[in-house]
Amino acid sequence: MMGLKKAEMLNRLASDPKNRPDEIIKRMGLKEGQVIADVGAGGGYFSMRFSEVVGGEGRVYAVDTNPKFLEYIQMMAGKNSITNLITVLATPSGFSLPEKVKVDFVFMRNLTHHIKNRVEYFRRLREVLKPDGRVVIIDYEKSLFRRIFGHYVPKNTIMMEMRQAGYRLDGEFDILPKQHFTVWV
Repeated sequence: MMGLKKAEMLNRLASDPKNRPDEIIKRMGLKEGQVIADVGAGGGYFSMRFSEVVGGEGRVYAVDTNPKFLEYIQMMAGKNSITNLITVLATPSGFSLPEKVKVDFVFMRNLTHHIKNRVEYFRRLREVLKPDGRVVIIDYEKSLFRRIFGHYVPKNTIMMEMRQAGYRLDGEFDILPKQHFTVWV
């Protein structure tokens, strides 16, 4: 029950208009038929939205370390007749997709502050990315609340770590009130 309530709460936050989910999806430039890994999928709000955009020819992998969240996502996908969404149980150090699956986008929202050894983690993402694939990172900026609970990674830290991992900045959007939003290739 706790997993269900938390998943629903995460989805309410993700869908809140002040967090600009429609604008995030628009800025990503998703296309029908693409493959996306929503890493740290939580309650699956973005996974469900992505599945609509990429359509029946596309795939969305909802990746999370919490099996209760993945059960919730499967239940909601079934309830909404979503057939292009696959759940993947991750470990804190990484995840594996089905053999030979390569993605157009890795989407990580409010996740990077949970990752230890981020540079190595980011390097390993290359294994699942298509040659022109992109990594989207959205995380919190520093604030008193976030600093107390450690739920943030400053944008300049992400910039440095992604470059160390071999990525190049492809886009940066200043549209979110308390978060930074960058896209990497």
